[in-house]
Amino acid sequence: MDAGQNRREHMNIVIVGHVDHGKSTVIGRLLADTGALPQGKLEQIREMCRRNDKPFEYAFLLDALKDERSQGITIDTARCFFHTQKRQYIIIDAPGHIEFLKNMITGASRAAAALLVIDASEGVRENSRRHGYMLSMLGIRQICVMVNKMDLVDYDRAAYEGIVAEYGRFLKEIGITPEGFIPVSAREGDNIAVKSGNMPWYSGPTVLETLDEFRAPGSLDALPLRMPVQDVYKFTHGDARRIIAGTVETGALKAGDEVVFYPSGKRTHVNRIEPMRPDEAEGVASAGWAAGFTMTEQIYVRRGELCTRACDMPPKVARRVRVSLFWLGRTPMAPGKTYFLKTGAAKLECRLETVLSVMDAASLHRVRKEEIDRHEVAECVLAMSRLCAFDDTGDLAATNRFVIVDDYEISGGGIFAEALPEAPEELRSGGCAWRTGDVAPEERAALLGGRPRMLLISGASAEDVHRVAASLERLLLEAGQSAYYLGVAAGADAGTRAATLQALPERARLLMNAGVTLIAAAAGLTAEEEDALRMHVSSDRAETYWVGDGCPLDCPSYPARDAARAIMARCAGQPRG
Repeated sequence: MDAGQNRREHMNIVIVGHVDHGKSTVIGRLLADTGALPQGKLEQIREMCRRNDKPFEYAFLLDALKDERSQGITIDTARCFFHTQKRQYIIIDAPGHIEFLKNMITGASRAAAALLVIDASEGVRENSRRHGYMLSMLGIRQICVMVNKMDLVDYDRAAYEGIVAEYGRFLKEIGITPEGFIPVSAREGDNIAVKSGNMPWYSGPTVLETLDEFRAPGSLDALPLRMPVQDVYKFTHGDARRIIAGTVETGALKAGDEVVFYPSGKRTHVNRIEPMRPDEAEGVASAGWAAGFTMTEQIYVRRGELCTRACDMPPKVARRVRVSLFWLGRTPMAPGKTYFLKTGAAKLECRLETVLSVMDAASLHRVRKEEIDRHEVAECVLAMSRLCAFDDTGDLAATNRFVIVDDYEISGGGIFAEALPEAPEELRSGGCAWRTGDVAPEERAALLGGRPRMLLISGASAEDVHRVAASLERLLLEAGQSAYYLGVAAGADAGTRAATLQALPERARLLMNAGVTLIAAAAGLTAEEEDALRMHVSSDRAETYWVGDGCPLDCPSYPARDAARAIMARCAGQPRG
């Protein structure tokens, strides 16, 4: 590759559409007409077709798998490369068959823009609409529609304009303004790389010109930092470092930056960016690269947390979310069943709480249903087992998207649309279903004169912890605040202690939803136990305090004799609304 090519900007383009509408042929023609094919490749495919007594197809340049050639369909996404004077392109040919919709989504998620192909002789199909909706959900707004196989309708302008009118209405319904519609014949090369003499009534750009008109995405380094924590590396033999490791999805990180981890809300500063390879220089961890860093203040962080810079826009944190979701599972997505939601490095149990609407791809009508069937797109509410950190803007695509796992298979996915209040319409636990009123948590806090919290009290001495927690409960009640003390019984064996701590978050949520501050006490809390408890409660509603000396946690500590009043004074000095 010459120096000029190295200086050109890069862009990923996905090409989608219904099966047999000619996507692979379009790309094959682009490769041939721009001279991007390896020397002799075109002649090799032509010879293969001659030996097998098959008509030559430009699609065969991409369909490398034998079973794809024999069946004439694209099963997996194929990537190929070519360039213009302006850019170097990676163009992704995604499957059109409905059974391979998951593969199409995988390919589209890596693209900045899309070409969507519709057969002029067949017209708009249900999958044409479905693919358009998927592109919209994935945040791809630069879309050009190619009306292909114009040679099969004798280059009829009316056929082209009918598709433009019908599909244009659909795109408007889902909030997309296309870059344009282009009448093409990929097989004959009309309007792919050169203007067609067969359609003098069309005066717009060719496909190649349209690609160059697409806007390249901005620098990921300029966006807020988002680094999902993949692991924490700890060493032995005198090396005390704890390295937070993950991939920087957006933004950049350097020594001295103050970082916040969500959903726990823990803070520290970057001490040093650690090289991940022997030949890698220290300095800045940039978007797209695996990175690791040490901390100045040692805190316990777990896999799945989202690392951000304190000065950047924070992510949303919630247990209940409104999402746009597409379902690909063999069985419908139904309320009452437990699934796993994966976003970044986090994996959480979740369930379908409410289906708000399902879009009928054929009629574009939205209908109310109790469950989501295969290949349907729905707006719904998901409830997760613990707090999740995410973004609700497409600019931060990596943390705006999620997948749903059912029985060890990726069965759905979508985008986060909105964080919802913690108080659900229904509480499901232990096979029971409870309904609650319509008083929102903020409204309840205002009516009761204070926002409830969970105060975690721990220390080396079980008796000191109990005495401080009990005293704090009384002090809060005497000050007019609703409070309730619930502690792990002294002398409980390891199994009973673990079960009690596991049950505590559900009790905490119920009490706080009722407007009560919970004083939760357990002697000898480890960092892992504290983190597991706090992960179920918003970071601004959970506080940890240590009673006595030798505090192993990242929290305030007080002598046992002064702890209750010191914690009370600290709570009194914080906003209560």
